[in-house]
Amino acid sequence: MEIKSYVTSKTSGEFLTDREWLRSAVGGKELILRGESALLYLQLSSGYLDEREICVYSKENISQDNLFCKIVDSFDEIEYFKDTNILCTTVNQTINDLLDDYDKIEEQSLIEALSDFYHSNGECFDNLKINPNNKYKFEQIKKWAINYYVL
Repeated sequence: MEIKSYVTSKTSGEFLTDREWLRSAVGGKELILRGESALLYLQLSSGYLDEREICVYSKENISQDNLFCKIVDSFDEIEYFKDTNILCTTVNQTINDLLDDYDKIEEQSLIEALSDFYHSNGECFDNLKINPNNKYKFEQIKKWAINYYVL
């Protein structure tokens, strides 16, 4: 019988904020937060209680059961910023990544993020740069985002 052991980081519920949790888990490493983890860091999504999965760009596979790595050769084509000891995709990169992976993501987190963006940017998406290959999907869901908080 083969037994696998994993290195597991703490869950978000063990920290005061999601940012504190993400800094603890991946800060100082050559990893870029992406997707839903970037949404948490950018405070465009409220996430889930005791969140434990972290999505990152990495140049190599990491043996940590809660890290989901998208392996890339270089970070040159990725829009990201550094905030203290953590790397995170920009809002534009994050939204485009989520649209690229639309069939694999939690749709509600993207809709919530787009809604937050829309309402905090003068009720428009003008500052959001959607890649040409994502425009059709964006046009399909933007009405949901606009009306997300409307009762």
